[in-house]
Amino acid sequence: MYSENMLTRLLTIGHMALIIFHLQLSACHPLTSGPRYETRGVTTSHRYPTRELAGITVIDTPLVRSAQAFALAHSSSTTYNHVMRSWLFGALMVKNNATLQRTIDLEIQAVSALLHDLGWDQIPSSPIISPDRRFEVDGAIAARAFLHDHPHGKKWNERRVQLVWDAIALHTERALNYFKEPAVRLVSQGISLDFETAEIAKATFGIPISEYRAVVAEFPKEGFKQALNETFVWLCREKPGSTYSETKTDTWMQPWGDRYVDGYNSSANLRIDIIDRNLP
Repeated sequence: MYSENMLTRLLTIGHMALIIFHLQLSACHPLTSGPRYETRGVTTSHRYPTRELAGITVIDTPLVRSAQAFALAHSSSTTYNHVMRSWLFGALMVKNNATLQRTIDLEIQAVSALLHDLGWDQIPSSPIISPDRRFEVDGAIAARAFLHDHPHGKKWNERRVQLVWDAIALHTERALNYFKEPAVRLVSQGISLDFETAEIAKATFGIPISEYRAVVAEFPKEGFKQALNETFVWLCREKPGSTYSETKTDTWMQPWGDRYVDGYNSSANLRIDIIDRNLP
């Protein structure tokens, strides 16, 4: 009979032999004939195919491709360029940060960034848009439904789905999402870089100016400011209750309604007035 220490030693030797076998097998059959694979930046055991966009190596799974197509189908051209830039800026943050390379699930980051503005879908009678929810929540709910319906998304565990939901629902609330999981924070930071300059991206996250500008060249920002104003005015007009800053929705869009939408009445919906009206 083997002693406990001897059994432990034999199991350890066996484990090491198995690892060596797999390394040798990988050396004999490298992944060069098919798509290129990348494992950095992934916290799961998946090995993801990659492609290049704007000179950046990015994840290229069927789910990410489908998310990109879904975003295109439910976005204006300016919004689509915005979500693509947001995804790629996040990818550049990962590329230039060793800690993020070890901790970020690239598929979560990609899907979240690509789908984060589904709540801006202005297609008439869009099934995504609710009459009363914040656009961020509409987008998060639509992204979760997309994942549950997709053949590859169905294989995700609910933890990954929840991270996508949180990343989208909280992407404008940086006082909250910057204290969430790294993937949730990264999505918001990548989005925020689309409202900054190349110089700030370099100073804050170490992204080379040339790489930032390459993303903007591939997915231009022309017309983005006007499109933002039009979108926020549309939200204030179509569902004002989701935009007042001091109601239970607590958003930052109220100034667009105050300035641009006739009959928009935020003064009657301040939290102090609700308290005075409803409490004895």
